[in-house]
Amino acid sequence: MSEQSTHTHDYRFLTGLMVGGVVGAGLAMLLAPRAAAEIKERAAGSAKHLGGAVSERYRDARLRAAGAVDGIARKGRWVRESVSEAVVRGAQAVERGAQDVERLATDAKTPKAV
Repeated sequence: MSEQSTHTHDYRFLTGLMVGGVVGAGLAMLLAPRAAAEIKERAAGSAKHLGGAVSERYRDARLRAAGAVDGIARKGRWVRESVSEAVVRGAQAVERGAQDVERLATDAKTPKAV
């Protein structure tokens, strides 16, 4: 009797193993496409969100860089104008000095009345 009991017990284990495998395979086929589609949807949503964040940061960086370039260009124009004005003032001072020297030289050449 113990031999027959062990033999029957083996069949129940194998039957349970097969039924569990079939149920597990069925659930895997049923749920896997949903899980894959859900994972794809989440990945696409994350990629879209990440792309938007990257695009926004790029736009912000581009605007900051454009503002910095405009500021540098403005300062460059101011420096150029300031240097230009300083050169003109210096040239005018040299011209006045040359006129003074010319006047002194002319005065030195002409005889003075005593």
